[in-house]
Parts: sequence; C-alpha cells; structure tokens
Amino acid sequence: MVTVHHLNNSRSQRVLWLLEELGVEYQVKRYERNARTMLAPPELKAVHPLGKSPVITDGDNTVAESGAIVEYLVGRYGQGRLIPAEGTRERLQYSYWLHYAEGSIMPLLVMKLVLSQVPKGSPALVRPVARGIVGGVEKMFLGPNLKTHVAFIESELGKTGWFAGQEFSAADIQMSFPAEALAARGGDVPPNLAGFLQRIHARPAYQRALQRGGPYELLR
Repeated sequence: MVTVHHLNNSRSQRVLWLLEELGVEYQVKRYERNARTMLAPPELKAVHPLGKSPVITDGDNTVAESGAIVEYLVGRYGQGRLIPAEGTRERLQYSYWLHYAEGSIMPLLVMKLVLSQVPKGSPALVRPVARGIVGGVEKMFLGPNLKTHVAFIESELGKTGWFAGQEFSAADIQMSFPAEALAARGGDVPPNLAGFLQRIHARPAYQRALQRGGPYELLR
C-alpha cells in the first residue's frame, strides 16, 4: 500500500488529493512542523535523506519531489486518467505545468515567505534596516516577477479554466499549491485564478483529502 509521509500545512496535501482522485488505497503517516522554526522534524530523514515532504513509499519504492510523485502515481495507478493523451498539445501543456509549479513560481513564493520573516527575527535595533532591505527586494525583484507570473497564469486559465486543456488533470493538482500560496501571500486574486480555486476546493476528492490530512493552512 502507498504510504504518504504527510507534513502538516505542506505540499504533501496535494498528494493525498491525487490519491483520492485516483481512488487508490493509501495510508497517512503524519509529521508535525517544529512550532518555532516551522521546519520538518528530523524523523523524516529516516524516510528520505533530505528529510523533506512530500515523500511516499510504495513497496520497495521511495519517491520524493512533488512532480516525480505525480508522474509515478499517475503512471502506475492512473490507467490513463488525469493525463492527456500522448502526442497531443494538451500533453505538452501538462508536462509544462507539472514542472512550472516547482521550477518557476514556487521559488518566488518561498522567497517571499522567507523574506517576510526576516524583520520579525531581527533584533529591534536593526529591524528598520531589515524592513528596508526586504522592501527593496520586494519592490525591485519579487513584486514585478510575481506580477508577471500571475498575469501569465490568469491568461492561461482564461482559455479553458484548467491548466492542460478542457479537462481537469493532475497538472491542476500540481498547480493547486502555488495557486493557494498566491492567494495566501500574493495579495489580490484575479478572477480566473479565483474561479480555479473555487472549482478545485469544491471537488469531493479534495474535501476527502482534507479529512485525511487534517488541518491545512498555508504559511504566510
């Protein structure tokens, strides 16, 4: 049976959702973030050397990285579901968004999260300087780049409502976490992205995954 090594409030929530969509039996092994550092506990290193989530075990296979997990589960258990047909334009889009989620948009969102904590963790005397540095990075780099990405995502969702053609696919599951992170950290949510979030949150499999995974609230 597939075991999801599930860290609270993390990318592993979408792995639970994918398994629910596929109707695959699985078990959840829970891990809690350190309340002070918000990092994963050291116990996860017994599963994978990097000690990060998501990671799954399936028999003798241990699979880490969200995109690799999606490809593994859809390939092994999907029977052609949640993935466009080979050789189609939709399949190319599917592959693109599967990699874009972690390769392009999430590094910016993680940087935004980390930088937002810098002033809070700075000594009082240097806090104004820290705020100034963070503000400069936001203004000169993060803000413009995130604006470009949000406009791109909004435009793509405006075509069909999904990321890989007319049908819901695992690419939408992969993109759910950055979409939710944008809503949590990126300010105003444009209408197509808001509609996407409403549609995925209404899916029964998404709701079942929340029940299995427990409380889910993104770090801000």
